[in-house]
Amino acid sequence: MRDLAFSPDGAWVTWSHPGIGRSLRQIKMARIKDRTVIDVTDGRFEDENPVFTRDGRYLAFLSWRGFDPVYDVHTGDLSFPLGCKPYLVPLSSATPSPFALTPEGRPAAGGLDPVEDEETGEPGAVTVEVEGLESRVTPFPVTASKYSALHPVAGGGLVWLRWPISGALGETFANPNDMTGRPTLEYFHISKAKKSELVAHLDWFTVSGDGTRLVVVDEGDLRAVPSTELGDSDTTTWIDTRRILHTVDPPAEWRQAYEEAGRIVRDYFWDPGMCGIDWNGVLAQYRPLVERVASPDEFADLLREVLGELGTSHAYVAAARRNEGPPHYQRWQGLLGADLVRRDAGWVVKRILPGDSSDSRARSPLAGAGIRDGAVLTHVDGRPVDPVTGPFPLLAGAGATTVELTFTTAEGEGPSRRVAIVPLVDDRPLRYQDWVSKRRAVTRELSDGRCGYLHIPDLGGSGWAQFNRDVRMEMSRPALIVDVRGNAGGHISELVIEKLTRTILGWDLTRDAEPVSYASNAPRGPIVALADEATSSDGDMITAAIKLLKLGPVVGQRTWGGVVGMTGRHRLGDGTVITVPMNAAWFDAYGWSVENHGVAPDVESLRTPLDWAEGRHREMDDAIELALDLLSSNPPATPPTYADTPNLGRPHLPPRPDPEPE
Repeated sequence: MRDLAFSPDGAWVTWSHPGIGRSLRQIKMARIKDRTVIDVTDGRFEDENPVFTRDGRYLAFLSWRGFDPVYDVHTGDLSFPLGCKPYLVPLSSATPSPFALTPEGRPAAGGLDPVEDEETGEPGAVTVEVEGLESRVTPFPVTASKYSALHPVAGGGLVWLRWPISGALGETFANPNDMTGRPTLEYFHISKAKKSELVAHLDWFTVSGDGTRLVVVDEGDLRAVPSTELGDSDTTTWIDTRRILHTVDPPAEWRQAYEEAGRIVRDYFWDPGMCGIDWNGVLAQYRPLVERVASPDEFADLLREVLGELGTSHAYVAAARRNEGPPHYQRWQGLLGADLVRRDAGWVVKRILPGDSSDSRARSPLAGAGIRDGAVLTHVDGRPVDPVTGPFPLLAGAGATTVELTFTTAEGEGPSRRVAIVPLVDDRPLRYQDWVSKRRAVTRELSDGRCGYLHIPDLGGSGWAQFNRDVRMEMSRPALIVDVRGNAGGHISELVIEKLTRTILGWDLTRDAEPVSYASNAPRGPIVALADEATSSDGDMITAAIKLLKLGPVVGQRTWGGVVGMTGRHRLGDGTVITVPMNAAWFDAYGWSVENHGVAPDVESLRTPLDWAEGRHREMDDAIELALDLLSSNPPATPPTYADTPNLGRPHLPPRPDPEPE
């Protein structure tokens, strides 16, 4: 359970209770004196963040129960990105809904006053009428979106964060620093049934004890503002964090964090019996070493050894980051998205990586500046490029900043050319797309164009984007190679499997257009999967699913073997972050054995270092050869021709005889 909240009089408590699966949650409340538990919602949806209004009349919560589907612009799928709203529950049937109408036809809101004790001025006792409670749930009159951080404030109102609908990769907005990606802080006046905006864009906020003020975190700055109206220079108090002094006793902090980590693992590990591990004994065995820890990195190393005793994947530790230095020590190396080589003429652009226009992260800044292969880089920000060390020392700390580059031709003819670019801080997306395009070209060449090629780098947002980037074109080929080598895992293997298990039942023919299969985007022929020892986590899962569903043979090496996954991260008191293996995968055919073992391929194949050095693609050769063999025995689905279309003309009739002469 989570999202615990008490009523203003302290007599009731409410929370969000887990339901079926990982997403369904139910709002419950309980009367503390007799422990009576009441279901506020029935568990059909994802209900969370329940709070009592400060006047004690209402319970409010957030719920993902909107079902207005939005069409996918690429594949025709439908999804529900606008499914969340705040909801309100009058706790007594005698309390009118502020969104209803009075018999006179006016909104009920406007005459609702907080219920307060006449003598103390404090909220009175909360009255809960159980009968019909769930039927009184009503949505706030606000736009469906993504909401979080619902809190009651003074005067019976509520505040919340409304988030813009954005993509999982952050490419929705014009640039990564676009402030529209941050949430908006809104206030809802219940008695007036009116919403207003308090802060346009912020990072986070919290509410003061009396509900009259909010402390807002905005790009590292702190300020206190009114909770019910837009703040101004008179009502806003800026908080100078430089005045905050924080004295820490690191050894005491590490002792506390060690015990905290032990409790978190004990309470969240997927098996209540800890798979037979004497966890208290493990903690006792390593506890003396806590006294010898002298740095955050040493403490993280110790916790890695402790969590290693679980013998389970996804048990990670990240050290607390301290003393990283001022910002100018934390700047990124600038990268040009190109391969440069040293020649007699200087440092020559051997090849500008082509990238992919559908991936905004995969574009070389040199391509955008109009530089071509063969150009010689002579200066960076006016400083000459050293003939030995090259341009990279001059690009140190230049990532995501503007630099000026000077180029000339290899022959030295013609004037020099100066361009201003913004170097990349990470060229891996660019090099990845180049790698995929080369694998695709190899597949086309070795199969004579009969095999499509899909590489799935992970099973998260970027992997789903990559899969859908190419699925329509590659599935149109007679056979398909599905490459999950190096797959970093995630949680969407089910979505990919749903696509791969589609079956062609028929075809849709349109004049002067390519035939479309029904179901659409379905494999036309055999599938062969590629996996290796770096196919991990949900990559293990998708490899197992491909084998168990008999979608096609798996070629390569046994997978990583880590299917006891984590859900979220836990930050300890000293800042160290740990993960806990919280959910384990079990298969009918394998039981629990995929963990620590992996999924074995149907055909073992290994690309040796010598193969790599000599340009041989051993695994791909084997996979493509197998796919072509399967094609010969299992021809692909093909659309019909117009040869046997139905004849819808009138049937041929014999000529009518001439009439008899009179």
